[in-house]
Amino acid sequence: ILVHKGDDRSFQKLNLKTMVKVPLLRSVALCALLSIASRSNHVCAFSNPRIAPSVSRPAQVSSSPNNMFGKKLDFSTSNRSSSSSSSNSSSQSLNMFSFGRNEDKKSSLDKVAVSKKRVALKVLCKTVTTLSLIAMATSAMAPPPALAAKAAAAEATVEHLHVGQKVANYFRTFGLPDLAILAIISAMPVIELRGAVPVGLWMGLPITKVLPACVIGNMIPIIPLLFLLKNDTLKKAMKPILDRAEKKSSSLGVGSLEKQWASLAAFVGIPLPGTGAWTGAMGAFLLGMPTAVAISSIFTGVVSAGCIMSAITLAGKKGGFTALAILAAITGREFLTSSDETTVEAATSSTPPSAPVPWPPAPAAEITPEPVAAVVKQDFLEAEPYWDQSTIPVNVYKNKAPFTGKVVSTKRIVGPKATGETCHIIIDHDGDFPYWEGQSWGVIPPGTREKDGKPHSVRLYSIASSRYGDDMSGKTGSLCVRRATYWCPELQAEDPAKKGICSNFLCDTQPGDEVKMTGPAGKVMLMPEEDPSTDYIMVATGTGIAPYRGFIRRLFYEDTPAASAYKGEAWLFLGVANSDALLYDDEFQEAKKKFPDNFRIDYALSREQENKKGGKMYIQDKVEEYADEVFEKLSNGAHIYFCGLKGMMPGIQDMLKGVAESKGLDYDEWLKGLKKSKQWHVEVY
Repeated sequence: ILVHKGDDRSFQKLNLKTMVKVPLLRSVALCALLSIASRSNHVCAFSNPRIAPSVSRPAQVSSSPNNMFGKKLDFSTSNRSSSSSSSNSSSQSLNMFSFGRNEDKKSSLDKVAVSKKRVALKVLCKTVTTLSLIAMATSAMAPPPALAAKAAAAEATVEHLHVGQKVANYFRTFGLPDLAILAIISAMPVIELRGAVPVGLWMGLPITKVLPACVIGNMIPIIPLLFLLKNDTLKKAMKPILDRAEKKSSSLGVGSLEKQWASLAAFVGIPLPGTGAWTGAMGAFLLGMPTAVAISSIFTGVVSAGCIMSAITLAGKKGGFTALAILAAITGREFLTSSDETTVEAATSSTPPSAPVPWPPAPAAEITPEPVAAVVKQDFLEAEPYWDQSTIPVNVYKNKAPFTGKVVSTKRIVGPKATGETCHIIIDHDGDFPYWEGQSWGVIPPGTREKDGKPHSVRLYSIASSRYGDDMSGKTGSLCVRRATYWCPELQAEDPAKKGICSNFLCDTQPGDEVKMTGPAGKVMLMPEEDPSTDYIMVATGTGIAPYRGFIRRLFYEDTPAASAYKGEAWLFLGVANSDALLYDDEFQEAKKKFPDNFRIDYALSREQENKKGGKMYIQDKVEEYADEVFEKLSNGAHIYFCGLKGMMPGIQDMLKGVAESKGLDYDEWLKGLKKSKQWHVEVY
């Protein structure tokens, strides 16, 4: 491209050969060309750029306002010079377009021809300018095609790799064997086996090596995790994680231990978000499953998950569904078949197995204990060994998915002169709601709250029976409930609008009524049975007697391993208003009669007895009468329990503090030592 600078022989050469390679520069070049054209006197384009002939000025181009650049636009044909001294003597014709300024005001061109050419060139210039600007804008925003293609290819490659493959590539940089890398990936809590199996096949390993490596890798951290979770410090540090695990695994604790095993295996085995060996291990710990049972269940689930992932990876959806159906058939068998055993019923019931059981049973017989000699051995709900508390069921049923039990009987168990009404309620759970002595059941009363229309909240009640229930079949549990009423001084009568909702519901139940329950809850009131010579000091007011009834039945009425081994002394302190308010006295007197060296009872009857100061005999006064003996037992490792209304504790603690000071003891340090050695158990309400 040659740009005429103004004289006849002077041209400026623009070489755009290299500029057209890049779109952005190509657009800039076009715009630059137009800009130069608008500012130069003449721009000439030749059909052969290597020829630079002499160009003569056109004659008399007059100025016109229609010029594209604000000047007169004229087209003319120049005559070539005939001089023989020219170096290019060939008769080559050149077409020249001249854009310029002519000072001469006269024009000899035909105006019609000029007008047509001027309009055509004007349209052409505007089109080129617009396209150049568009090309420059798009080129500035988008990368060159070659670079864009490379970037897209690189992005597609990175996107294709999931987390497991990225981790595998990272560990490969250390030179580790592929099988070791696979085991490491399987042990990671997020990826686990379900993510490691596809990685192993992606690495080119055969499935016969991939599956064992993944199973071993997934199980390696699970076994120590189950033991480490027993550490209190670690439990506190992992509390947020354990809370999430508890929500995800809340349905695993339904039913017997066998059903829990099947539920846990299915939970670990089905490769869904939120499941897996890590979550399953924490769920098993929260449910209190035995370590050996939990490990075997998790191992079964891990192997199942490996088979399912292998089938999905190798055979697609059909293979995955087939493996999933096999797992469902294995684990579902436990839920489709009944685990009830008739041998226990036949041995513990006076009715032959073939005869129908009377409904409802006689209420009086429900709380009357049978002689020990007439009872079949109770060992089918024991841990292994029986004192191992790692298998305690906790929170098997939650508020959102409660258990529905059926009332067997409801009976008033206090005399006519008692202050208030207390009932003993037996509930049938068909063996699907296991619990231990000292735990509590939550009860959700029917209906909704008046203030906001929401369901009633759960109320906790200490279980008043051993794990085998009053009928010793392991299928019932009992509650001891006092009907809560409010005496209105203005009305001089009970105000039904202020009565206790849940306690009145329970005391009004009839045989066959349904009760929604949660739990079992709590580990504070458990008996440490590992040392059979341990002394138990049990202090209660009113219905706080409930957990101690379970203790006493386990130790002195049932043929349990704990009863056979027990050599210590169980000492019961019960505080009530009068003799008519005594709870389960007939059972306790019988136990005392049979085991005088192992069981003691002391009652505090506030309306019938006086303390040493001449005042009413409250529970703390009765304990104080034996202060020396109580302190001696505690110093020898005895465990002391308090259960009942929370108003009892200030009086008891003041009494204990006074006795401690009289003995020259620092009460706070003394109490701190009892709590540290887990000899102090309190559950008040």
